[in-house]
Amino acid sequence: MAERQGLRAESCHFTLQGAPFRLLGGSIHYFRVPRAYWRDRLLKMRACGINTLSTYIPWNLHEPEKGLFMFKEHLDLKAFVSLAQELGLWVILRPGPYICAEWDLGGLPSWLLRDKDMKLRTTYSGFTSAVNSYFDNLIPRVAPLQFSNGGPIIAVQVENEYGSYSKDDQYMKYIKEALLSRGVTELLLTSDNREGLRCGGVDGVLKTINLQKLSYGAMQSLADLQPEKPLLVMEYWSGWFDVWGELHHIFPAEEMIAVVTELLERGASLNLYMFHGGTSFGFMSGAVDFGTYKPQTSSYDYDAPLSECGDYTAKYHLLRDLLQNYNSEPLPEPPPLQGRQAYEAVLVSQYMSLWDALQYAERPFKSEDPISMENLHVHNGNGQSYGYTLYETTILSGGSLNSRNSIRDRALVFVDRKLIGILDYRKQELVLPAGKDARTLSLLVENCGRVNYGEALDAQHKGLVGDIALNHTPLKGLAVHCLDMMPSFLNCVHSGQWNPMMETTGCPGFFQGNLRVDGEPRDTFIKLPGWTKGVVFVNGHNLGRYWCIGPQKDLYLPGPWLKSGNNQIVVFEEQRAAGKIVFAENPEQGRIIDVSKHPFCTII
Repeated sequence: MAERQGLRAESCHFTLQGAPFRLLGGSIHYFRVPRAYWRDRLLKMRACGINTLSTYIPWNLHEPEKGLFMFKEHLDLKAFVSLAQELGLWVILRPGPYICAEWDLGGLPSWLLRDKDMKLRTTYSGFTSAVNSYFDNLIPRVAPLQFSNGGPIIAVQVENEYGSYSKDDQYMKYIKEALLSRGVTELLLTSDNREGLRCGGVDGVLKTINLQKLSYGAMQSLADLQPEKPLLVMEYWSGWFDVWGELHHIFPAEEMIAVVTELLERGASLNLYMFHGGTSFGFMSGAVDFGTYKPQTSSYDYDAPLSECGDYTAKYHLLRDLLQNYNSEPLPEPPPLQGRQAYEAVLVSQYMSLWDALQYAERPFKSEDPISMENLHVHNGNGQSYGYTLYETTILSGGSLNSRNSIRDRALVFVDRKLIGILDYRKQELVLPAGKDARTLSLLVENCGRVNYGEALDAQHKGLVGDIALNHTPLKGLAVHCLDMMPSFLNCVHSGQWNPMMETTGCPGFFQGNLRVDGEPRDTFIKLPGWTKGVVFVNGHNLGRYWCIGPQKDLYLPGPWLKSGNNQIVVFEEQRAAGKIVFAENPEQGRIIDVSKHPFCTII
């Protein structure tokens, strides 16, 4: 039997199975889409004229604790790749180990940071031993799905945008060999922006470029580096991500189509990042820090051709019209959209203060000095990864409380459980009221998302990362509570003693209501007018963060996460609850609340 010829890059044009091949790709992340909707999103992709799916693989989801590997249910990567093949799509895998993706720590697990000498994305032995263990579990699961074995995987990416980091000249060679030695046989490629092209590559691996607009001779730079090689824009940015407190990003459809048209006319291949962005459910959204820390929103709509909830956009229709010209067969009809519903508003009926809920958390950890959440002795020695951490100590006086920039990322400060103010990277000092007796000082610190790109990766410890001083004296003798909002804790809270909701109910706390669904559940968007900042859980699913500063104004609630009958909604609100949860068929984007009119809406 003749050997199957996979994707080849041996001339100016790709070949697949020995025939010329134009790669028309699109990115969808299985971990940002409910599994029940994988088929729907991939069918919509195929109907648009896309022939190749690309997806990142998030290490921090697949190995949340060192040595604990998860590849089932919504993390069943094999099922996702196999479904793509069933629907007629080729696949490019982007296994990292670093993926960026506006994902917490760029997909790297936070337990790596427990090693005080850790040097991420280098050949430091503590990092490579962890990568080796991860790849030992990951690669054998996907290797059988390669083209050479009859599967859809035609290419695998070596790391991600390393030219923008480039701290170890042996690292990319190590990652390449780590893939090859475990059975990766398909075309290898790298992915960099123009500035990173020269130092992000590795011998024998195809270079590709990331961009949004054709300027400064970017494509020519790629061609000059690789004469007689096909041109691939591995990330053609169809939109952009959002950060809290800034405008919702829009990239006009006409501009996107004009660039895509020119790239195709030049003979290039491309992959749209994103074709469908989806949602960074839970606490998984990342952050950027180019001198100023900016956490990213839970919505990863990205202004992509398919919206966050899977709607067709103007970009989709224009793109489909264009790509029809590059498909030899008529495109399938786009599937019908899922119905959505604006359910009746839910009145919050029950309440439990954070202080009452502490009894359901793990026993507090005692520490003489401040300690980061990653270094807490919880979760089988892996530390705390996400959510909130409460630090408490006894104070004997009032005066000046100075964070010394040791809070990551935002802290509500209480004296005897009364909110005094907020400390973050901008505001580092508060005046505590005087008092005669010993009082309890509490700092509820939130990890708002670890940086996912840039030089600051190694410095992403969260919680208290150094001394906090009261009147220039460092605080000592801390009781530290892990409040990562994991199911084990939330289940205990749910079965605990709740109080009836009253207008005078204070925060922070948990607020519970019941959504009644008659008939087949449908997608919806949750809106929280009058609330300030927190997290929403529906039937145990963490939908993500909300924050009144915008630009995200709603949380996407997929219909498959609802059930006919009663549905439990729990809101953890930090500062001010309104008592009502409302629903909408469509999201509202692009506006920011005037912070000057909302004193509770402190921007981080």
